[in-house]
Amino acid sequence: MAISVAHLHSTPIEDICKAAIWSSMHTFTSHYYLENHSSLGCALHKKGVNVILFDVRKPAHDVPEGVKFMAGDVRCLSDIEKALNNVSCVFHSASYGMSGKEQLNRRLIEDVNVNGAENVIQACQRQGVPSLVYTSTCNVVFGGQIIKNGDESLPYLPLHLHPDHYSRTKSLAEMKVLEANGSTLEKGKGALSTCALRPAGIYGPGEQKHLPRIVNYIESGLFKFVYGDPDSLVQFVHVDNLVSAHILASEALKPDRRCIAAGQSYFISDGKPVNNFEFFRPLVESLGYRFPTIRLPISFVYFFAFLTEQIHFLVGRIYNFQPLLTRTEVYKTGVTHYFSTEKAKRELGYEAQQFNLGEVIDWFKSQGHGRKLRDLLWRLNGWDLASLIASAAGQLKDDPSPLGYLPGSFLTCPVSRKAMETYDNGKQEKKEGAGTPATSQFCSISYYTKN
Repeated sequence: MAISVAHLHSTPIEDICKAAIWSSMHTFTSHYYLENHSSLGCALHKKGVNVILFDVRKPAHDVPEGVKFMAGDVRCLSDIEKALNNVSCVFHSASYGMSGKEQLNRRLIEDVNVNGAENVIQACQRQGVPSLVYTSTCNVVFGGQIIKNGDESLPYLPLHLHPDHYSRTKSLAEMKVLEANGSTLEKGKGALSTCALRPAGIYGPGEQKHLPRIVNYIESGLFKFVYGDPDSLVQFVHVDNLVSAHILASEALKPDRRCIAAGQSYFISDGKPVNNFEFFRPLVESLGYRFPTIRLPISFVYFFAFLTEQIHFLVGRIYNFQPLLTRTEVYKTGVTHYFSTEKAKRELGYEAQQFNLGEVIDWFKSQGHGRKLRDLLWRLNGWDLASLIASAAGQLKDDPSPLGYLPGSFLTCPVSRKAMETYDNGKQEKKEGAGTPATSQFCSISYYTKN
């Protein structure tokens, strides 16, 4: 048998969309913006489960041996039915429109999130798949209101109050998945058991949707301010914790666990709430940039996001630009909302492991991201370009091994390694010794320049 998964999440859930096929096969249906979908598939594969990855395109990285890829679209029922032949569990993490300009494509959001979920449910029923785990979102109960330590007893936010189409359609899809719990399977195979996981903001190394956009803003000089109450709190979930939650949820749908998760929803996070901007401070500073000191009122930023959305509505068909922020993104990052994971701990056995952004930072550095050398030359505190070159030229006498002309023409004169080996967020320190000023904690240039 197999496990099938649908993945259409514009988040790092690429890690969640792999499926396994064997005598108890797992299938993941995936669509658009797969990010890191290999994590869940690899975790299942290591457990001896044969995995099927279902997506509209093959992942960019190599699929591990033993993992089967099937091309298909969650909007096409026949495609899904082919993937779910002899499958025992489906992880449906397919979605579209979570952030950015995709959030404004209402038609595609509806097709993928709502119609796609209906197709997955119907395919499970027709093919006799007994278990379905749905990747939902905490947005099904959140629409800009303050929520502190909320739990699964919170009602769905009324559909007309959702500020974005993505959250509204995810709410509709979750309702449909949970309503399908207990529905009869064709071919005399019993009933379908379903549950839904509501993850917080997802992060992890290699995430290809949100973090690259954030880093792009940082490197483009657009990250100049923060907003909202400095004491506002939100939650995040590392992809490894989310993978663990999916596996635990699938096991809790089995008869030997009395199907304890059937018909249930669960909030999933790393646990401890944190200020959104402070969470990303290590990423900003480790890439060599300064964290903004300007704080704007959230009402002003929300109004700006509203105007941006209206402009996109008017010109989007001609020029489909990327909005700096949408209204929902302003709420999700600047308004306190966090949830208890006690139900997941009690019923699924979920225990969040502790992570930080260290792996993420290392990954971005390995991809050549970081403050460019030309920025360093012009922005070093207490130094101007002339003094820096003079210092470098002076130290060439002691260290004649220059870096030479760096790729990308970031520097047009040779600079010694000794003169530019350390840097600490633009802070300069005088060192006693040879009589020439030396920089302290100067990040290795070889890691921070691109070809």
